[in-house]
Amino acid sequence: MSKNYTVSRYILYRLQEIGIKHLFGVPGDYNLDFLDDVVESPIRWVGNCNELNAGYAADGYARLNGAGAAVVTYGVGGLSILNAVAGAFAEQVPVIVISGAPPARRRESGAMVHHLISNYYLQLDIFRKITADAALLTDPNTAPDEIDRVIRNCITRKLPVYLELPADMTNALCREPGKLVYSTLSVSNGDSLAECVAEAAEMLNNAGHPLILAGVELLRFGLGNEALQLVEKTEVPFATMLSSKSVLPELHPQFTGIYQGGWSREAVRRQVEDSDCLLSLGVWMTDLDTGLFSMNLDNRRMITVGGDQVRIGSHYYHQIQLGDFIRELALAVKPRSYLASHPAESYRPKRPFIPEPSRILTAIRLYECLNFYLDDQMILLAEPGDAFCATPEFHIEEAENFIVQAYYCSIGYCTPAALGVALARPGKRPVVLTGDGAFQMTAQEVSTLIRERCPAVIVIINNDGYLIERRLHKDGPYNDIRMWRYAEMPGVFDDGSFAIGIRVTTEEEMEQAMKIAEKERNKLVLIEACLPYRDCSTGLERLGNAFRQAQQKK
Repeated sequence: MSKNYTVSRYILYRLQEIGIKHLFGVPGDYNLDFLDDVVESPIRWVGNCNELNAGYAADGYARLNGAGAAVVTYGVGGLSILNAVAGAFAEQVPVIVISGAPPARRRESGAMVHHLISNYYLQLDIFRKITADAALLTDPNTAPDEIDRVIRNCITRKLPVYLELPADMTNALCREPGKLVYSTLSVSNGDSLAECVAEAAEMLNNAGHPLILAGVELLRFGLGNEALQLVEKTEVPFATMLSSKSVLPELHPQFTGIYQGGWSREAVRRQVEDSDCLLSLGVWMTDLDTGLFSMNLDNRRMITVGGDQVRIGSHYYHQIQLGDFIRELALAVKPRSYLASHPAESYRPKRPFIPEPSRILTAIRLYECLNFYLDDQMILLAEPGDAFCATPEFHIEEAENFIVQAYYCSIGYCTPAALGVALARPGKRPVVLTGDGAFQMTAQEVSTLIRERCPAVIVIINNDGYLIERRLHKDGPYNDIRMWRYAEMPGVFDDGSFAIGIRVTTEEEMEQAMKIAEKERNKLVLIEACLPYRDCSTGLERLGNAFRQAQQKK
C-alpha cells in the first residue's frame, strides 16, 4: 500500500495518463469525496445540468480526444446517463463512466439506502450489458488491477466502460500505479493476413473499375491517414458514407461522393454499384448509411474488411485487424493510372450564397447558406432528423470537422456533445444544426456552454414539431410540441455579454445572422431559423418516401 495513493487518486492518475483533461458529470452524495479529489487534481471538473447531458458531452469529447469520462451518483444518476452510454456502445465511442455507490458495508448488511432500486448489483448488471467491461471496486488490494483492465478495454476496443466506486472505498489506500500495459490480443494472424492480402491485391490489380468505400471504423480507430495512403498508392477513387463523411478529404481528386444506396447521387450510386472490385473498409451497413438498405452490391465483387475479419467473395479470413490489412495491402497492390479509374463526376465546389431580398427562408436555402459559411475552423454536429439528412452534401474537408450519431440516432445529442467538442478542441468552433424537437430535449446545456465560455453556433431549425416523424408516417398530434421563443433563450442564461440570440425568417436575415456569427467568433450565437410548416431538405423528402414505400410492402 502507498500513503500517497487512494483508489480515487489511482483512477484520476489513469485518466490523466490516457489524455483526459476534463471530467463531466453531476454531484451526488455517493461521489462527493471523489469529486473533492477531482478538484484537487489537474483534471478540470465540468458540471452539467443532468447526467444524460454529461454522457453526451463525454461522448463528443471522446470522439476528438480519444477517450472521455463522466461521473454520476448511484441509481438516479447512473440510470439517467444510461441512454448516452448505450449510444456510445452502439457507435464505438470510448467513454468511461464512474458511478459513486453506497458504502460497501451497507451492501454487506443489505440496508435499504436511498437511490437503491431492488438490489445492490442491479446497476452493475445493467451497465455490463452496454459496456466493454465493468467493475465494482470493493477491495483496495484488487482495485488497481480492475481499474487498469477496464481502462485498457475502453482504449483498445473503443467502447464505453463502467467503474462503480462505493463511497467508503474512495479514500482507501492502494498501491501506486505502474505503467499501463495494453493487451496484445488485437493482433492479426500472420499467415491469414498474408493469404488474404495476396488474394485482395490480385483482385484489385485485375479490376477494370475498382472503388474504395471508406467506412466509420476508419474514424473510430484513427486509420484515416493509412487509408489515404492506400488511396493514393493505388490511385483508386473512393466514396464515403454518412457516418464516415470526411474521414478522407473531400477535396481529393479521387473523391466520388457520399454513398447511401438508392439515396445517393446517381453518378455516385452507379460508380459504387457497378464497380468490379469494391474494397469496403470498416463499413457498417446500417439502414441510414445504405438508404434503408436500398444498396445493390454484389458480394462476389467485394472485399469486405472490418470487425476483425476479411471477406473476399465466399472466402472468410478471421483475426485480421483493419489497420494491418490496409498497411499490408498498400505494399502489395500495384499502382494504376488515375485516368483509368477517376470519379465519374468531378468534385463540385460550393457556391456563394446570394440571398434574394425578403424571400421567405426555406430548408434548402438555409442549408445552402450554412454550407457556404462553414470553414475549416468549425466542427459541424448534425442532429438526427432533417439536419443529418441535409448534411451529406455539405463541404467538410477535415475528418474531425463533422460529427453525427448516424446509427444510434438519439435526438438531443448534439447540443451537450458540442460542450465536449469545444473543450476537446478549444481552437475550433462547434456548430450545432438541430431541430426544435431535438433542441427541447437538452436545451438546458446551453447554460453550461455559456458558463464554460464555449463560442458555439447553434442553428435551431424551427419547423414547429417533430418534422422527421411527420415525414415518415401520417401526421398526428403526437408530433406537436410547444412553440418556444428560442432566440430569447440566451438572455435567460446570460447578461448579453457572451451569448447572442437571433431570429430569422428570410434569406437576407439568415445571411446577416451568419455574418454576425462570423464576426463574433468569441461569443455563443444561437440562430432560430423559422421555416414553413413541413418544409424540409431533399434528403428527408427522399427518406420519407422510401420509408413509406417500405411500410406499404409489409
